[in-house]
Amino acid sequence: MKLIAVETATEACSAALLMDGEVTERFEIAPRQHTQLILPMVDQLLSDAGLKPTDLDGLAFGRGPGAFTGVRIATGVIQGLAFAADLPVAPISTLAAMAYGEYKKREQSNILTAIDARMGEIYWAGYQFSDTGEMRELIAEQVVPAIEAPLPESNKWLGVGSGFQSDGEILAERLSDLLIGTDAALLPRAADIAMLAAPVIEKGEGVSAANALPIYLRDQVVHKS
Repeated sequence: MKLIAVETATEACSAALLMDGEVTERFEIAPRQHTQLILPMVDQLLSDAGLKPTDLDGLAFGRGPGAFTGVRIATGVIQGLAFAADLPVAPISTLAAMAYGEYKKREQSNILTAIDARMGEIYWAGYQFSDTGEMRELIAEQVVPAIEAPLPESNKWLGVGSGFQSDGEILAERLSDLLIGTDAALLPRAADIAMLAAPVIEKGEGVSAANALPIYLRDQVVHKS
C-alpha cells in the first residue's frame, strides 16, 4: 500500500506518505501558509521515496470540519493529484483523525474532539475505541455552541482540540466528572489521516476526484434551517 495524505484544516499543515505500513510525515504549524507549503511537502515525500503519483494506490485528505480555507486547500490539492494520476481518494474526518492520533498516544478508549469554529461555536464529536482499536462515532460530528454540545451518558472521557481552550471552562463544567483530562493543543495530522484511509483504499471504497468533497458543517446547518 502506497498512499499520500494531506491535512490543512487548522493552523497545522502536514503531508504524509504511507508505504508498506510505514508512515513518513512533514508537519509544520504555519497559519496562512498552507498554499505555499503543502505541495512542496507532497513533492518532497514522493521524491525521497523515489515515487511518482502514478505509483500510488490512493490518496487521502482531511475533509473537515475546520477552517473553510484550509479545508478547501486540502480538497483542491488532492482532487488535482487524483485527476492527474487517476487515483481513488479517501476523504477522512478531521475530528476522527484527531481522536485516532490521541488514542495511539494514550490508548484512551473514549475521546471527545472539539475544534474552535469561531462565531461562538465548536466543531464537536465523540469517539470510542474497542480493545482491538476499532473506532466508533458515538457523538456525530456537528457545529454547535459549547453550552449546547451533546454529552456522553457515561464513562470517562479525554477531551482534545482547540475547542477545549476556547470553550474549556464551559465544557469542563458541563462534563464534570466525565472529563478525566484535556489536550487543547492537539492538532490534526496527515499521518493519522493516512492510517485511517488505508483500509478504505484497500477495500476499494475510495471515491473519484469529482466526489472527493469537503465537509462544511456550518454551511450544512444554515442550509437545513
